[in-house]
This record gives sequence, structure tokens and C-alpha cells, in this order.
Amino acid sequence: MTKLDTPYSLNSSASHADLKSPTLTLSDAIAIIVGIVIGAGIFETPALVAANSGNGFIVLLTWVIGGAVSFVGALCYAELATTYPHVGGNYEYLKRAFGQNVAFLFAWARMTVIQTGSIALLAFIFGDYASQLFSLGSGSSSIYAVGAIALLTSLNIIGIRQGKRIQNGLTMITILGLVTITILGLLLGRPSPQLAAPIVASSNWGSAMLFVLLSYGGWNEAAYISAEIQRPQRNIVRSLLWSIGIITALYVLINAAFLRGLGVSGMAQSQAIAADLMRQILGEPGAVLISALIAMTALGSLNASIFTGARTNYAFGQDVALFNFLGRWRSQAGTPMTGFLVQGAIALLLVFMGTFTRNGFEAMVDYTAPVFWFFFLLSGISLVLLRMQDPHRLRPFRVPFYPVTPLLFCAVCSYLLYSSLVYTGLGASVGIIVVALGIPFLYWSRIQHRRS
Repeated sequence: MTKLDTPYSLNSSASHADLKSPTLTLSDAIAIIVGIVIGAGIFETPALVAANSGNGFIVLLTWVIGGAVSFVGALCYAELATTYPHVGGNYEYLKRAFGQNVAFLFAWARMTVIQTGSIALLAFIFGDYASQLFSLGSGSSSIYAVGAIALLTSLNIIGIRQGKRIQNGLTMITILGLVTITILGLLLGRPSPQLAAPIVASSNWGSAMLFVLLSYGGWNEAAYISAEIQRPQRNIVRSLLWSIGIITALYVLINAAFLRGLGVSGMAQSQAIAADLMRQILGEPGAVLISALIAMTALGSLNASIFTGARTNYAFGQDVALFNFLGRWRSQAGTPMTGFLVQGAIALLLVFMGTFTRNGFEAMVDYTAPVFWFFFLLSGISLVLLRMQDPHRLRPFRVPFYPVTPLLFCAVCSYLLYSSLVYTGLGASVGIIVVALGIPFLYWSRIQHRRS
């Protein structure tokens, strides 16, 4: 009995023949990845990075290094995704490297904590900024959050064409908005002397890198669409590298605009950095404009997260008999309909829970971050294990400088896991408990199969 043929597996080597031929082009994949990564976080983290950097040069250098670290991770994922293209993404890699038990817990964690928590988090951001444009009264943010999740989930259920068209449009709006802010900031912002200041070492540079890497998070979602990309052996690698290149350029340029308009001290003291910059340049209408942009950015990330999240639920249902209701693919639309419905229901439950906390956004960060980085670390380790366990497998793309590259990636993941535990403290316990609740379901599925 192999790791891929466990006693509680429904069809662990499922061919997924019910998927249609690949429909996502290279540009579609880039739009999805860029849309996920460039979320509202880029309007939150620059102030925190500046407060821990010391001067303008270090600020920009930190964002460049963040892009380089993401590039290293993308190289690792490019090998995994081209060698094992699968709609389940990380689920498939963990199953092959560690066995079904770990894969089961990852799929459970993604369904109940990681992806659904991220969806709720993005929905809260959208609700917060949409409420500034047009308030719906008390509970306005939660009402917008619920509406956004319900609407985008429904549109993605209708079909993959509708989902990817919405994503392409939202991503273009986001990029154009960031470029506009960058140009206005660089051309009309007041020059900041901090850019010319001498380099000053900062004892808090590690904290600055933590916030930067959190802002770059999300490019790994390419793994979940690897089975639906046209010419995957070529386009998976290209989509990852192009996406990270675009994201790094945008992040560095917009931070340069913030530095020119506000300076390091102004950035560090700002509570709404993009609004402060636009208010300085265009007055109060500029603040309204940036609120609209952030709302659209959050909506784009939300749609991309909904699009990719249901794919793991589908793979989970294909492999585990207890959850086989998730493994249903709506062939005409090209979507995992049940996976979308379950994901949407859990995300709405988390929005409901977050509504009764002081800050729904922070509650979702505490809930998701440690669990995410733990399984991200295991995914990096799986590359090394699969090289040893499956040495004769054809690998269309092989990560350069092996094993240094994957070991570096694992070191970064370990640091972020530690940092997220320190940052969230007791708040992480809720997410960890929910993951632990998957263990009884794991053993229940094994017992159910034995009895049958």
C-alpha cells in the first residue's frame, strides 16, 4: 500500500477526467496571481515598514529583497507545479511527500482556516472602505462583506469564463490605480530629504521584512490553477516569474512615491498612508478616490481567492470518501460548484464571527497566519522529499542551485512561522484548535472505509 493509496481514500489517484481542457491563458494566470498578491495590504504595510527601517534607501531595499525572496519561493513552486500539475495544488504535493494524513489536515485547514479566513479578511477590508464611500448604517462593513462573498461566489459558480473575466478587469483597475498614485506622488509630491539621507542601520529590520513578505504573500495560488493553464510546462513558470516581477516593480515604485510625498517620518506616523498622500496632492477628493481604489483592490483579491480556494475542496472530495460531496465538478461551467458553496458558507460564518470582535480584520489575521506558514513550510520541504522519493520523474522545470534554493525558502518560512506566532500570541490558538478538530474526521474516514 503506497502513500497515494491509503485505506480511507476514495480515489487517491483520481485523473480528474471530468475537468474540461485547460481554459486559462498565460495572461489569465498572471491576472489571478497579481490580483491575489496586490491586496489592500500594500496600503497598510508601508507605514509599518518605514517605522522599522530608518531611512528611505533601506525602505526601498527591503521591498526589493522581499521580491527576491518571493522569486526564490516561486522557483520552488514552479518545479512542483510543472512536475505535478494538479487542481489540488499544495494538497497534491503534501500527499505525495508526507502521505494522506498530512494532506487531509492541510485540505481541512485550507477549507476551514487558511483560505476561508483570507476570504473573510479581504471581505472586511472591502466593507470598511466601501462604507466610507456609502455607509449602510450600523454593521455596514459586515453587510458589504457578506454581499461581496455571496455575489462573487455565485458568479464563479456560473462559470470559469465569468470568474476570470471579472478577475482580469479588477486586476487591471488595481494596477492602473497604483500606477496613477505612483505617478502623482513622484511628480506632484513634495520632495523628501530622507531619500538622500545616509544609510542608517536599523535594529528592527527583521520586523520590516516580516511586513514586506506578508504583502508579497499569495503568489503560491498559481499551484491551484496549474491543471487549468494552457501549456502548463511553460506557462506556469512564466506566470509566476512575470507576476512577481510586476508586483515587485509596483511595490518599489509606490513606496518611492510615498517617500517623496511624505518622507520616512511622515510614512511612519501615518495611519492611512495612501489617503494622506492623495489628500496632500488632490485635497479631500483624493482621499475619496483612494478609498474607492482600496475597495476595488480588496474586491479583486477577494475574487481571486474565491476562484482558487474551491479547487482544493474539489481535490479533497475526490480523495476522501467522507467528503466526496466536495468532489463534484460542474462540467458545463468548468467549476467545482459544491466546493464553492461550502467555501462560501464557511467564509460567511467567519464574517459573522468577526462582526462581534473589535476588529474583524485583525481577528482574521490572528486566525490564519500561523496555520498558513506552517503548511507553507511543509510545501517547501516536500520539494526536497519528492526529489529523493521520486528521482526518475520527468521535471519540465528544475529549481536552480538545488538544494540551496529550497533550503533558503524553508528558512524564510520558518522565520515567518515563528514571527506570526509571536505576533498573534493567543489569537493563533483558535485557528490551531480548528485544525485539530480535523483529526477526528481523519480517523472517522478511516474507520468508515474499513467498515465498508
